[in-house]
Amino acid sequence: MTDIVDRATRSRMMAHIRSRDTTPERAARRELYHLGIRYRLHGGKLPGRPDIVIRRLRTVIFVHGCFWHQHSGCRMAYMPKSNVEFWQRKLQGNVARDARNQALLMEQGWRVVVIWECETRDREVLRELLARWLALEAPAEITD
Repeated sequence: MTDIVDRATRSRMMAHIRSRDTTPERAARRELYHLGIRYRLHGGKLPGRPDIVIRRLRTVIFVHGCFWHQHSGCRMAYMPKSNVEFWQRKLQGNVARDARNQALLMEQGWRVVVIWECETRDREVLRELLARWLALEAPAEITD
């Protein structure tokens, strides 16, 4: 199957995909803030540059896109129909790199939490997940 847009258009579209401050990442940060958790962004000196670093709890959080990091069993973690060999190599490489970085962080004594893009869509579910992962008391309701 061929692409529905030309190479230049596809390249421009792919160039606009951000690696920082994505919508799922901002959603996770918003819920952490509402839980009273303070954090630092993009731990540059840590393996894999975690999206969120909570030093007080010695915890790092990665907010992974379901497609780019191949969330097992998720409908958004599909394999593109064109250029399959390239995408398999690319996506499998992402998964292997994630595993290496997480292992390094755990060896250094960090607790690693992975939040998937699909888990950030419902605020209540996300807040409950974060509270449970961080061993906090989940709030009864969300207030803005």
